[in-house]
Amino acid sequence: MIFENIEHVKQEIEKACKSAERKKEDVTLIAVSKTKPVSMLREAYEAGARDFGENKVQELLDKIPEMPDDVRWHMIGHLQRNKVKYIVDKVCLIHSVDTLRLAEEISKEATKKEVEVNILIEVNVAEEGSKFGAAVQQTLELVKQIAGLPSIHIQGLMTIAPYTENAEENRLYFKKLKQLSVDIKDKNIDNVNMNVLSMGMTGDYQVAVEEGATFVRVGTGIFGERDYSQH
Repeated sequence: MIFENIEHVKQEIEKACKSAERKKEDVTLIAVSKTKPVSMLREAYEAGARDFGENKVQELLDKIPEMPDDVRWHMIGHLQRNKVKYIVDKVCLIHSVDTLRLAEEISKEATKKEVEVNILIEVNVAEEGSKFGAAVQQTLELVKQIAGLPSIHIQGLMTIAPYTENAEENRLYFKKLKQLSVDIKDKNIDNVNMNVLSMGMTGDYQVAVEEGATFVRVGTGIFGERDYSQH
């Protein structure tokens, strides 16, 4: 099942790239494996997945030694400052940086461990009260503050769009994030890239790709529905 699901998602990404006149190589699929057993992650790995996204630090730490060394791990969930030290040298990208204090903690721990950490700024484009993320109008200022910190590199932006039955409803949020990244890029701030747009999930990744996503985060579309009763 997982193999077929990954193939299907890749085909959908390719279709969306065609309609937006983009290269499919410019979009990376992240298999969101939170709450899933390692056996399912291995199946996804066998099907070609190399980028895996986790929401919780402990789960990430448990899974890393169980998986091959060439897996690229993405921290996509809300990150507490007291957990930063456990993952700075283990993930390829932290998607969910939304405050200066969190960035300072990442910078401090990265410097201590002598690693360089790539991050994305999480933006709450839809201004949902239940979601983390910087407000659109605060993002540029936050980027400027974080850009000066050692051992940390802003690679782009991330957003979690609202849950909706109709993916088209989220197009405006993806457009907004893309526009924000263009505006920030135009400022030519040292130590800031805007090459990465992490947006789009199982319900709306095709629309996100059409609007410029470079990372899509697909969980249910690959692994099936989650069973939260185990947690």
